[in-house]
Amino acid sequence: MAFTFLSLGSNLGNRLQHLQKARNAIQEQIGAIVSESSIYETEAVGFAGNMFCNQVIKVETALTPDTLLQKTQEIEKNLGRTQKTVTQNNLPVYTNRIIDIDILLYDDLQINTENLTIPHPRMLEREFVMKPLKEIMPAL
Repeated sequence: MAFTFLSLGSNLGNRLQHLQKARNAIQEQIGAIVSESSIYETEAVGFAGNMFCNQVIKVETALTPDTLLQKTQEIEKNLGRTQKTVTQNNLPVYTNRIIDIDILLYDDLQINTENLTIPHPRMLEREFVMKPLKEIMPAL
């Protein structure tokens, strides 16, 4: 078993309901949620969009990092996310989204492949990630 920290965000529709549905799906398909931060309302970063609700959860899982990525993307799709972040001129292009699930940490692993980078490459730059992460992982 491993511990992973996941960032959840939503800025379309009933944002709190989307976060709850994501947590429910994570419990069913990924593993037990052992800790969760408060939910923070934040402005969109990197684009002009609606206000986000963001949260970080700690999950105990038996999934490998690659399988975890696959499952989080399936959950996003099943909850109605239609478009993943794309890149243009090597820079991400962000849009409003029903749900976003990012893998922040997975035990002490460091992974850097074409499909997955752990720790999340931009988490230290994002207050909407670091504030809730520090809430449930105060040693940061």
